[in-house]
Amino acid sequence: MSRTSPLTDAVRSFIAALPAEKGYSLHTCRAYTRDLEEFVRYLDESGAAGFRVPESDTVGPGHVTAVMIRSYLGYLHHKNQKSSIARKLSTLRSFFKFLVKKGMIDSNPVEGISTPKRAKTLPVHLSVDAVFRLLDSIETNGLQTARNRAIFETLYSCGIRVSELAGLNLYDLDAATGTLKVLGKGGKERIVPIGRKALESIDAYRQLLVARNGIETVPNGPLFLNLRGQRLTARSIARILKAIATACGILTPVSPHTLRHTFATHLLDAGADLRSVQELLGHRSLSTTQKYTHVSIERLMDTYDRAHPRK
Repeated sequence: MSRTSPLTDAVRSFIAALPAEKGYSLHTCRAYTRDLEEFVRYLDESGAAGFRVPESDTVGPGHVTAVMIRSYLGYLHHKNQKSSIARKLSTLRSFFKFLVKKGMIDSNPVEGISTPKRAKTLPVHLSVDAVFRLLDSIETNGLQTARNRAIFETLYSCGIRVSELAGLNLYDLDAATGTLKVLGKGGKERIVPIGRKALESIDAYRQLLVARNGIETVPNGPLFLNLRGQRLTARSIARILKAIATACGILTPVSPHTLRHTFATHLLDAGADLRSVQELLGHRSLSTTQKYTHVSIERLMDTYDRAHPRK
């Protein structure tokens, strides 16, 4: 934020408290910061004058009212999807709840403001044939290609988030038990199984890494490395996957999250229990996992319509 004001100071206090009080990651804290910076900027540039803040040309935490919040949401409707507006409103709700808790304001102006209903969209996923074609298209004769094969075999095998994969260290992998220790949202750890194909790909990559680059096996070092021998970023992984999907002729937009959706959908299609899939994905709420059942139900209805003699 470019200048200091009572509201920007309150935002800084809130952001500084998130890692300790909520266990939020740096990525999440940055997202909260962007949302709150936009809100402060809106009030500074247009809201404060329009709402006639008394005895001040800037808005303090105690000046913010429900009317200001609603005006801001109206402004967002012109340039944001409902999902983005819902997230930004959630950020404001958490921010003002924090201010009430700390005694900086008397009441939360976001209370009573309902979250916009999000349009229901089904998760994009690949068919079994498509995901096999994608994985099998990755050559393993070079260090980078061997690494890429290991990365995407792991994403599909475990269904973990790309941020979770990027944060993996060598000691998180237990090849003997076929498990992976993952640090998820809110700093919550979980153990997920990893399949034989993924384990073989990781082993081939790590052996090649030692043979080609002479990199020692450091247990607390990154599992997957970039060209400089450092930890890969989630953005780099997404860029690599997009190029591979395009090269093998997959028309569906593919991202690391697509492989996560594909993992969940294929498990449920094969009869996996919804609760088990929830645990594997690291979802706090079962309702978050239930969206994948709609994909399976749609496929079931399509099969019924095509096969039933008296539909």
